[in-house]
Amino acid sequence: MSRIFGKINQNGYVVSDIEAAMDAWVAHGVGPWFYFENVETDYFRHRGADSPMRMSAAIANSGDLQIELIQQRNDASSLYKEFLDAGRHGFQHVSYWTTDYQALYDKALALGYTVGHEGSIGGEQGRFAYLERNGVAAAETVIEISDISGPKGVFFEYVRTEAAGWDGSDPIRKLN
Repeated sequence: MSRIFGKINQNGYVVSDIEAAMDAWVAHGVGPWFYFENVETDYFRHRGADSPMRMSAAIANSGDLQIELIQQRNDASSLYKEFLDAGRHGFQHVSYWTTDYQALYDKALALGYTVGHEGSIGGEQGRFAYLERNGVAAAETVIEISDISGPKGVFFEYVRTEAAGWDGSDPIRKLN
């Protein structure tokens, strides 16, 4: 439990082959995976500048912990690209979820965190920000905060519920 952000809700992995990564997790009994081959962002900014970053993402739960897999699909600026360019792959971020996004965002900035990249998926209640502190390089673990006050929160609860009763069938569920 973080005194600042609360409990960790998600571990995020940046991968070069999202399909292989999902298969590996399924082999460990984690699923079902909800796979978005083409994530549509409302906007995406890297270090304050707009970026045309494109990605695929997949999520599944193991108990209450959500696992996210991300594969960047172009060379646009992002913390994902910085992570890969540093020779890393795999575990990249922890995510804290909130229904009062702006308050947590403002608190983090007041405490000296800086925004590495940020964006929105599905409107104002789908905002997210990846935060760094004290010049920590992108090759280190990054903090994400994510607004779950809208449809994204409802979907995340659905994913958790599906995982709790999953019998191993239909392990990868492509959504777009």
